[in-house]
Amino acid sequence: MSLNDEINSVNALIVGASQGIGFGFVKRLLQDEKIAKVFATSRQLELAPDLISFADEHSERLICLEMDITDELQIVETIQKIHTQVDKLHLVVNCVGLLHEDTLQPEKSLRQINSENLLRYFQINSIGAVLLAKHLLPLLRHGERSVFASISAKLGSIGDNQLGGWYGYRASKTALNMLMRTAAIEYKRSCPKALIVTLHPGTTDTRLSRPFQGNVPAEKLFTVERTVTQLLTVIEQLQEGDSGQFLSWDGSRLPW
Repeated sequence: MSLNDEINSVNALIVGASQGIGFGFVKRLLQDEKIAKVFATSRQLELAPDLISFADEHSERLICLEMDITDELQIVETIQKIHTQVDKLHLVVNCVGLLHEDTLQPEKSLRQINSENLLRYFQINSIGAVLLAKHLLPLLRHGERSVFASISAKLGSIGDNQLGGWYGYRASKTALNMLMRTAAIEYKRSCPKALIVTLHPGTTDTRLSRPFQGNVPAEKLFTVERTVTQLLTVIEQLQEGDSGQFLSWDGSRLPW
């Protein structure tokens, strides 16, 4: 995971690293000797024992930080802390996402639409990512190649929507795609070496998808390790023209 053979010391930030795909990225990146530092965020570090334990084993290279991406002040403070340790980032992966929690569940019909729940979906799945893009710019504006990837979902594709339902999740992921495409256009002017993409990871065996895996064929349910490997391959193979695109785990472009 070198991003570029000419970069010998890669700094990475994984947002939402306490479990699932985010934690998978942390573990995989630390296997690569070219990765100098991995900054890993969690909304509540006291609820992330696996990440903290892993940090104890890799104290020289893994730095854990507490950050809630729905709080812009926390984003600013976290990025300032990162900036005290490094002057550039080469890889940022935003793995934060909400599909269900407590009483919030994907809507099956219009009758279940709730404005508070919709706002919650957008706050976590859409707005947090563009706030990251806003404040990460100084750390991504440098002369080496860098990538800012956000985990999206094929369910956010308007063109691919044949089943309906899941209003809040679908719409918030669609908004994420638009926000990141728009940010990519601005980054191209002010930060031309940085690529911004949104990635569909495929159905991965995590807490997010677990209640909805019943109808997923075994061969289409990926382990976290497989998902991370596939997404890193896509990131590694990105070209300049891919910035602002919505890509699947196999590298193919998805319809908006």
